[in-house]
Amino acid sequence: MRFHQVKELVTWAADFHRQLADQYQRLADQASNERQKMALAYLAQRETKQGQELASYLAENGDHAAVLETWFDDPADFPHAPVVGRLPERLDGGEVQDVLATALATHRTLQDLYEHRAERAGAAHEEEFFTSLAAEHRAEVRRIVRDLQRLEAY
Repeated sequence: MRFHQVKELVTWAADFHRQLADQYQRLADQASNERQKMALAYLAQRETKQGQELASYLAENGDHAAVLETWFDDPADFPHAPVVGRLPERLDGGEVQDVLATALATHRTLQDLYEHRAERAGAAHEEEFFTSLAAEHRAEVRRIVRDLQRLEAY
């Protein structure tokens, strides 16, 4: 479908985070390497938090209400959830860096989507919204990289 409202994209992104959190938790539950288990559990927690933050935009009647109702025309649909399928079924014998590389690959999908929407925005409030989401996402990625590198150092 070509026409979407911003709230549809936010709903999709919140669900994307939920799916990632579920998959990370499943992998953590199966991991035999203790550091890898901790890294995956940490990622599950971070993804849950990000999904909840996006969902809160949908629940509020505040600053984002107008932009969430904004329509946009884009022949490219949202990336399909199978991006979550990039996560392996198991990470046996791997290192924390393997977990980090997987996390960064999946986060790049959202980063690209937010930046694309900011570039193609039809109104200033839409551009500001997606620019803000992209900035928050970059900060989250930096936090994840920092924390997982600390975990590996111990």
